[in-house]
Amino acid sequence: MLVSSLCELLKIQYPVFQGGMAWIADAQLASAVSNAGGLGIIAAMNSNGEQLREQIRKAKKMTDKPFGVNLMLMSPYIEEAVQVVCEEHIPVVTTGAGNPSKYMKQLLDAEVKVFPVVASVALAKMMERAGAHGIIAEGCESGGHVGETTTMALVPQVVDAVNIPVIAAGGIADARGLAASLMLGAVGVQMGTRFLTALECNVHENYKEKVLKAKDRDTIVTGKTLGHPVRAIKNNMTREFARKESDSSTTAEELEAMGAGALRLAAVEGDVKNGSCMCGQIAGMVKDEMSCKDIVTSLCRETEKLLNGVSRWVK
Repeated sequence: MLVSSLCELLKIQYPVFQGGMAWIADAQLASAVSNAGGLGIIAAMNSNGEQLREQIRKAKKMTDKPFGVNLMLMSPYIEEAVQVVCEEHIPVVTTGAGNPSKYMKQLLDAEVKVFPVVASVALAKMMERAGAHGIIAEGCESGGHVGETTTMALVPQVVDAVNIPVIAAGGIADARGLAASLMLGAVGVQMGTRFLTALECNVHENYKEKVLKAKDRDTIVTGKTLGHPVRAIKNNMTREFARKESDSSTTAEELEAMGAGALRLAAVEGDVKNGSCMCGQIAGMVKDEMSCKDIVTSLCRETEKLLNGVSRWVK
């Protein structure tokens, strides 16, 4: 059976986190992943406190297993979200789009285990000093907001730099990715793109179809000039954004306006031409719709087979 220190720390069956994808990772998806033995995560995104509380309480009715919340630090409701997480006794949070140091004491005092998403060794060290229970080292292959370092290069450097558990993220969708991550020193993985096509995922069917049809070079990173690059599937919106971004006469305000609401447009309304289909480079390997249970159990079962066969390389 595939187990790691992460399973013992969080009382989960398998060392698999589901990414906290804004407008996508809701109570239904999170509870399904947790019921499958992984750690499901609800995206707080731009939800106000009561909206987040509603999703948390819905998930509690759908699973008796641990689940977490992703706190997007750029949200205008971040203060409310942190308070709700503490009040609802959420066991684990992941954080993204910023530095969570401001909220660490409040979360730790409420006995919440904090796993910040980082894209650099420097931030990983800072988060360890701030009291984080673990680090999610996310490479630039991932969907959504990305850094500049690949998963293969980032994960082992973070593992060497900190003394807390490291979870690998970015470009992982099958057993080979999980096995490789463990060999790099990680104790588990976080997957977002793989769960986009889960049967329990409520993302619009047009979005799912876009992911299922994606090939290896079908994503693009835009927004570097704004300081927060984003990876998404190429479409009318991303191509126009890239064109305007390369035009020095385009203002930052114009670019920000183009991106505002683009994810919701695709994920909720299904406009995959003019919305943003945030997705990782691994989409080219996601070719089917499966239940969360089948995704998690098959991932870990196949990883066991791979790891048991490692000895054939050593004579």
